[in-house]
Amino acid sequence: MFKLGRILWLLPLSIILYACPYESSVPLDAKPSEPIDTSLIGYWYGIVKDGSDYFGIEALDIQKLSDSTYNITRYGKAIKGDMILPDTSYFTGYTSKVGSRSYMNVVATIVEVTPKNEKTPEVKTSKMYYFATLEKKNDTLTVQTVTDGFAGMNPRFRNSKELKQIISSMTEKNKNIFDDVYKLSYRKTQPPKQLKPS
Repeated sequence: MFKLGRILWLLPLSIILYACPYESSVPLDAKPSEPIDTSLIGYWYGIVKDGSDYFGIEALDIQKLSDSTYNITRYGKAIKGDMILPDTSYFTGYTSKVGSRSYMNVVATIVEVTPKNEKTPEVKTSKMYYFATLEKKNDTLTVQTVTDGFAGMNPRFRNSKELKQIISSMTEKNKNIFDDVYKLSYRKTQPPKQLKPS
């Protein structure tokens, strides 16, 4: 289990909408193996930095899925033209070690429906992975995501070992692989009544 004040790792899911996180077809580890950090379980409300609500995210609801995986619900925003609309997304996550650091693999399931004909459309599912860091102090999480282009233009890796090696190499050289502009913080709080289990 992680201790308070230690660097933890989690995806700031709002960045999927507002920035350019690195999207990977391979995870850092093919299967989850590390135990979950129970201090992450709960409802986390976004702290808006600039006084507006434009770039803010409403909340992350993080729950235990198994001994080594999380269910993550993101209550956020989608921008459509000049409108900001409510948007909810669902993910699973698990941690991986790269050197002395832990990263969260956040797993998004992509569903594609291709109409072969009117009666039998073809449904394909695939998984996309995002990686990020989170610093936990008391009741506040500060989150950064691995940014697109962190290892050059359009990096693609054949397997988890190759991906781990480049992340390890870059961090050992003190190269920034995160998006500082969209660094976000969340504060632990009680969920709204409509989200509480009955």
